[in-house]
Amino acid sequence: MDLERTDSLTDVPGFRVGHARHPGELALTGTTVVLAPEGGAVAAVDVRGGGPGTRETDALDPRNLVQRIDAVVLTGGSAYGLDSASGVVAWLEEQGRGVPVGQDPSQVVPVVPAAGLFDLGRGGDWWARPDAGLGRAAVEAAARSAPGSPVVEGSVGAGTGAVAGGLKGGVGSASIRLASGVTVGALAVVNAVGSVLDPHTGVLYGSYFGAGPKAGPPAFPESDVHEGARRRLEEAHRVTSQRVAGSVRPPLNTSLGVVATDARLSKSQAQKLAGTAHDGLARAVRPVHLLNDGDTVFALCTDTYEVADLALFNEVLAAGADMVTRAVVKAVRAAEGVDGPGGLFPAYRDLYGAL
Repeated sequence: MDLERTDSLTDVPGFRVGHARHPGELALTGTTVVLAPEGGAVAAVDVRGGGPGTRETDALDPRNLVQRIDAVVLTGGSAYGLDSASGVVAWLEEQGRGVPVGQDPSQVVPVVPAAGLFDLGRGGDWWARPDAGLGRAAVEAAARSAPGSPVVEGSVGAGTGAVAGGLKGGVGSASIRLASGVTVGALAVVNAVGSVLDPHTGVLYGSYFGAGPKAGPPAFPESDVHEGARRRLEEAHRVTSQRVAGSVRPPLNTSLGVVATDARLSKSQAQKLAGTAHDGLARAVRPVHLLNDGDTVFALCTDTYEVADLALFNEVLAAGADMVTRAVVKAVRAAEGVDGPGGLFPAYRDLYGAL
């Protein structure tokens, strides 16, 4: 099995990803949109965190009417940021995309599931939140991108203000093509109460599962490098507790993900894919799915490859989890550190370099 050229969710044909960042001087938040191909994608969701902020997720229940959707919104701003989905809905209606509800082709209702993460105050401005205009900007960015364009990673879109255990989080993406020809891709926004970092070694947890930048066992930092990084991270926690974001008690977060595939799956099968994809999050973040998190993963599926037997379906499930783990590691490695009025959040590469 070989990784695709871009190693990102957009290696699944037809899917595009766009980001938009809040322009405020003291804002540290944004929105990411995963845009499905024309005709939409079968969709499902699995929510494991105890404090989710979501929109339209009930529509994805296999028992309910809607079979396909055209976009998923991942956003900062907690519950306030869910307003960004309204801008995506408006854009899709203008394109004539959505659930047909009348004789006129323009009579559609776009169903746009969304999930928000907590980043309020991270830039210093508590009232800086994504809105409908930011959602429109993100979906327009996705629509403008060329097919197969790599996902921009790091401190972008919904990952602009993401933090994981005091370390700067962000957006990461990964993909793989199975021997059957099926492609499975994932996008993760890493923003967790738990840590992505093994405190004993300085290795990212996900790297223990082969999700590091190189094949094989992870590279371990020298003991003096790790000790220095540990001290700097402790100091960052102390500094942040004295700034604006430190007023939020207890810590509130939420990691988000999307797994996409060109395997032909039913809504029930897609829901299973969304559920097993959480295994990838659990490998890379410890602890995970806490009451202070709202961890949510969506699954999106097109119709290119028939899933002829259980063995292939199991491969798709396993690949979804693996790609989420890899996406988490890539997100943390690509993130840029922040030192502002909302807090001091060092990046992994600031502490450990290019390990």
